[in-house]
Amino acid sequence: MAPHEALLDPTGMSTGTDDGTLAARPVSLRDLRVGLLDNTKPNATMLLEEIAAILQRDHGAGEATLYTKDYFGTPLAPSLLERIAAENDIVITAVGDCGSCSAATVADGIMFERAGVPTVSITSDSFFMSGRAMASVQGFPGFEFTAVAHPMASLTQAEVHERAATVMPEVLRILGVEEG
Repeated sequence: MAPHEALLDPTGMSTGTDDGTLAARPVSLRDLRVGLLDNTKPNATMLLEEIAAILQRDHGAGEATLYTKDYFGTPLAPSLLERIAAENDIVITAVGDCGSCSAATVADGIMFERAGVPTVSITSDSFFMSGRAMASVQGFPGFEFTAVAHPMASLTQAEVHERAATVMPEVLRILGVEEG
């Protein structure tokens, strides 16, 4: 039998890896500030903005602010994490549609949760397992995130809007807010 090998975190992150506690969930989204973390992948901005529009229209969420990561394949910079956490009540981060960006999207969500901000990370279904692996590496194997159908990059605006509408029940469930 081969010996077990340790799984190393490719991001080099180790601080807080033993904390698997979710941030407190909101009772309602009414007037909450929504941070949207775009990882620069094609159609991520459109998906995030459509989700924010639905949260505002159907759930009374407040102002939504779009932030952009430097690079899709690594977790966000600590200074950007601090800024987004200070300026928002909830965060939606997307879209993981490759192996490294899915893992980084999940790592971002875990960092926000550990900073006390309820977060929904969104990958594509083809790379869900990359996200799951990162959650384990980060010491948060039960971290819940969701996925949209792959691919995302080549979609039309109407198709992106459909993906946003389809993922909304999971976004609300992860945030702990009832639909309707």
